[in-house]
Amino acid sequence: MERATRDAAQAARSGGWVIVQRGDTLGELAREAGVPLERLQRFNPGVDARRLAVGQRLLMPTHRERAPSGGPYRYQVRPGDTYSSIARRFKTRASRLQAANPGVAPTRLAVGQLISVPLGGSPAASARRAVADGGASRTASRPSPAASRPDPGDLPASARRWPWPLEDYRVVRAYGTDSRGTLQPMLLATQAGARARAVADGDVRFAGSMRQLGQVVIVHHADNLQSVYALCERLLVADGSAVTRGAPLCEVGYSNATQRHDLLFDLRHGGKPVDPRRVLR
Repeated sequence: MERATRDAAQAARSGGWVIVQRGDTLGELAREAGVPLERLQRFNPGVDARRLAVGQRLLMPTHRERAPSGGPYRYQVRPGDTYSSIARRFKTRASRLQAANPGVAPTRLAVGQLISVPLGGSPAASARRAVADGGASRTASRPSPAASRPDPGDLPASARRWPWPLEDYRVVRAYGTDSRGTLQPMLLATQAGARARAVADGDVRFAGSMRQLGQVVIVHHADNLQSVYALCERLLVADGSAVTRGAPLCEVGYSNATQRHDLLFDLRHGGKPVDPRRVLR
């Protein structure tokens, strides 16, 4: 997977990934990138616009791509793409991709090449959806809140008994929704000089600053798991670094608002938020 950027317009130019920052909405990201909101939503199936998580990665469509509600999509090949990976993303089958792109050899996909992506279901059903689409299908296809929530039983076996990211900590805000229904990540208070440590082996996919979150480290782990460490004062790792469990990632910063040293800690599986208490020992 390509490295993400915080610049939505840059991501749209390259067809890359944009990383969600605090306060971002799909509408704002679409406006910054200059792409239709519906196209951004359809290029990120399964993403709940009401539950964007800090550090979450969204695929930004380019201006050459199209995403009609009934399909087929016009999709621009990215580095590392295969028919199988594209099919998984858009919940269709690699065999349908091959059938929709005669003359395009699966082993010779070229970066920047435009291909047709038929959506799931039979070709006839896709055609009927395309003809019938008049706006009502957008409402009907919108996932329900229950369907968008992470499945509490859908964690891999590797996500068990991970250590907490701090040796000395106090949970001052548990993971969960606030009084306005907004999902909030866990907040841990600690002492001056504390260092946040990797909760599992992985690769640093982001190490830098974000609006309102100070210095941030995002680590990708096996089985599509991801951990986020925010409100840091000084980074101890760089983009692309390989880290092991317990490796120091950053020094925790001081908050003038709370008059504490606080670490914002978040876990995700497949881009969806996970309550850290389910994974940490």
